[in-house]
This record gives sequence, C-alpha cells and structure tokens, in this order.
Amino acid sequence: MATQRKDMTCTITCWGIGVLLGIMTTVGLMVVGWSFLQGAFMGVLAWLIVGGVLAVAVCGETGRPKDNAEQIRAEMAAARERVQGATPGITPKPAPSVPADVRSKVQPSAALAGEAELAGRKGSWSYDSGAGHASGAGHDAGTDAAKPATLTAARDGKADDLKKIKGVGPKLEEMLHSMGFYHFDQVASWSEQELAWVDENLEGFKGRASRDEWVAQAKLLAQGGETEFSKRVDGGDVY
Repeated sequence: MATQRKDMTCTITCWGIGVLLGIMTTVGLMVVGWSFLQGAFMGVLAWLIVGGVLAVAVCGETGRPKDNAEQIRAEMAAARERVQGATPGITPKPAPSVPADVRSKVQPSAALAGEAELAGRKGSWSYDSGAGHASGAGHDAGTDAAKPATLTAARDGKADDLKKIKGVGPKLEEMLHSMGFYHFDQVASWSEQELAWVDENLEGFKGRASRDEWVAQAKLLAQGGETEFSKRVDGGDVY
C-alpha cells in the first residue's frame, strides 16, 4: 500500500507541474497578444508534453518511481521463494541411462535405404599414369572395362590431324596423344561407355567429347570425308 501511495504521489506531482506550466504558457501568450483560445490550446499542449515527459522520466513508464527498482526485484525474489517453498522436493528426474552392453547390441531391424547400392559401389582405387586419372571399380566411367582401346604410338609414325575434329585444339590433341588416341578411326569406334570414360578423363575439358559430338565427326573423317570445320582447318582459317 505504501508503495502504491508513493507511485500515485509521484505521478500526481509530475502532472501537477505540467498543469502549472500549461497555465503559465496560456497567461504568457495572452499577455503578448494571443487570444484566449490560442493561449489555452498551447497551454494544454504544454501540459500534456511536460506532464507526460516528467511522468515517464521521473516515475518510469508504469508510473512507478525508478528508485523502487531494487524493491521490485526483492519482491519478485521473495515471491519465487514462496512458490518454491510451497512445493518442496520437486526436482526433475534424470533420463534413464542405457547400459553399454545393451547399446552395443542395438542393430537396425532392416537394411537402410541405399545401403546395398553403396556397398556395391565400393572398390579399390588406383592411379592410371597412362590416362592421368584416378579410377575405381565402382565407377562405370572410370573402370578399365570402359576405357577405349589405345595405342602406344601412332601407326606408321604418323598421327591423324585430330584438330580437324571441332572442339579439339592443340592442347586437347596433345592430351589425346598422351592418352593413346592418334587416329580418327579410334575416336569413331568409341561406344557410349567408352565415350563417357573419355569425357570423365579429359582433365580441364570434361564432357567436351560428348558435347561437340567427336564420334560422329570422326566417323566421317575416318572415311575420307570432310566437315565444314575440317575444311576451315585445311584452309588455314583455324589455328
């Protein structure tokens, strides 16, 4: 009750100061020539502004004096103690622990989705120095079974101009030579799996063989035909 009376006194005092300042504002403006209505309007405005600011600044937003903060915290602490004292001995129960021997025996009742597929894709990985790539038994495009037939050197010591295949520049031609490909008929004979293997192992140019349709071009060139691109190469317009 005493705290409530102090709150009320603080609030009334703040608004009283606002009323006093509002009256003084009204009278002062009438003295300098303002009409009564104009002076009264400004007085009411001054009362609302000053009274409200003082109530918030001095008594706090709830009308409770700021210096009562410690008392408020003490009252809240006392209330918590009373609540805890009313229900003694209530503590949360710890979760039951599972014995180690039981945890070790827990196994999934059924195979997980994708488990068989992952097991089937496991393989031993090795580095193929001839192709300059890592290959593994679980990856179709990287297995030796999918690797096209290669040569250790060009037939009769003369390689075809692989740069006539659109998409094969000087750098790629050197890479194809290092992989064992020197002739159009080699490229023309690639199966889909072999083409995928080449795509995967073109370091820095992966996917180029399929994207530029090397096999189709090589078949025509291997038969002695020409493409629009090969004609430009022969004419010196490319490279």
